[in-house]
Amino acid sequence: MVRSLKNPKKAKRKNKAKKGEGSSDSVPSLPAKVWQPGVDKLEEGEELQCDASAYNSLHAFHIGWPCLSFDVLRDSLGLVRTEFPHSVYCVAGTQAEKSSWNSIGIFKLSNISGKRRDLVPDKTGDENSDMDSNSSDSDEEEEAGSGTPVLQLHKVFHEGCVNRIRAMTQNPHIVASWGDTGHVQVWDISSHINALAESESDLSHGASAVSNQAPLFKFGGHKDEGYAIDWSPRVPGKLVSGDCRNCIHLWEPTSGATWNVSAKSYIGHTASVEDLQWSPTEDTVFASCSVDRNIIIWDTRMDNPLAATITAHKADVNVISWNKLASCMLASGSDDGTFSIQDLRMVKDGDSVVAHFDYHKHPITSIEWSPHEASTLAVSSSDNQLTIWDLSLERDEEEEAEFKTKMKEQVNAPTDLPPQLLFVHQGQKDLKELHWHSQIPGMVVSTAADGFNILMPSNIENAIPANVA
Repeated sequence: MVRSLKNPKKAKRKNKAKKGEGSSDSVPSLPAKVWQPGVDKLEEGEELQCDASAYNSLHAFHIGWPCLSFDVLRDSLGLVRTEFPHSVYCVAGTQAEKSSWNSIGIFKLSNISGKRRDLVPDKTGDENSDMDSNSSDSDEEEEAGSGTPVLQLHKVFHEGCVNRIRAMTQNPHIVASWGDTGHVQVWDISSHINALAESESDLSHGASAVSNQAPLFKFGGHKDEGYAIDWSPRVPGKLVSGDCRNCIHLWEPTSGATWNVSAKSYIGHTASVEDLQWSPTEDTVFASCSVDRNIIIWDTRMDNPLAATITAHKADVNVISWNKLASCMLASGSDDGTFSIQDLRMVKDGDSVVAHFDYHKHPITSIEWSPHEASTLAVSSSDNQLTIWDLSLERDEEEEAEFKTKMKEQVNAPTDLPPQLLFVHQGQKDLKELHWHSQIPGMVVSTAADGFNILMPSNIENAIPANVA
């Protein structure tokens, strides 16, 4: 997001001029600046503008009521997809004005267009060429797909607001929802996914009928509502759920439609359990974070399952993410706006923090490691920013000078930003949750009070895994 100076009166007069004609009232263009929420202030006459050249793809949409939580569904369209247009399947839970108006939304967004461009456009030719050609990189862009994305939506009635919703990794048609009613429910949405796959109709403007489908399973053993829930990426059907008291329950699948939920809860936190994450490498190990500022590592094989406690932040720990490509790394986001990276190999030594960032000034609402790059993660905050970070980056003054020379223009980037900060996305209000698409490298989906965004930053390179044909 950049800001520029506008003169409303002169802009109106300028608009009256015919194309090709000059205007004595034209305002000299000023260099754009990156705007930092919580740091910069908009002066009179200034407005924020999205820099479209920063994205290979950017689309916004909504499914009706705001959604606090959603999940991206694995599909059969290809393991690693790099060509536009794209199609995406998701499941989301609403936060409606009335409890009886809530639903689970299963939707498909297709015809997602975008463009490919070189990371550094090749600025060859006459240095004194026309200014318009210098301000546009259209020659280096290649549009793929056309028209607007098509939204198809199915709805399933859900009692109460959906606090958190997650799809099973191995069987994405099986979905678990945490409701503000205090119940955790499991749903089979396979019929809706199949219907969306077969249909091509656009349902983005009309409210589809809400089906009264019954859940596969309903658990009411928690003593309060909650937000923490996670499916095991290793054992199909294995689940953990945590509530706003301090209780965690382990779910063991007994068949395709029933679960044995532990009557005895896992208690180690002294306040609300905010998030849960299964280990990507261990069948019996998961992590939890809490308002008590701690992260706990649990091992269900042990008589005392509390394996380790980490004092992670100086305020509530809202979210955690376990790195699936580097399983020793655990990221956490706090209510004070900071996020940290823990190296779990160093827990026994007493200080496992290997990176700590205080860029955001408001609570961290979501954090997730990239499924394609071990050093990359995305973070969202209540400051209305979604940021992407590459922890392998360090500032290189020689490289920056070479880049400026190649671009043959002034690069107006703030000098006080962390070198690991790769991308800043703005424009959504009250950001709640984000997820990378595991099958489309570089794609991030986010939800906020004003709807969803799908974005693919243009400065992110994604190496296709060597073991993928």
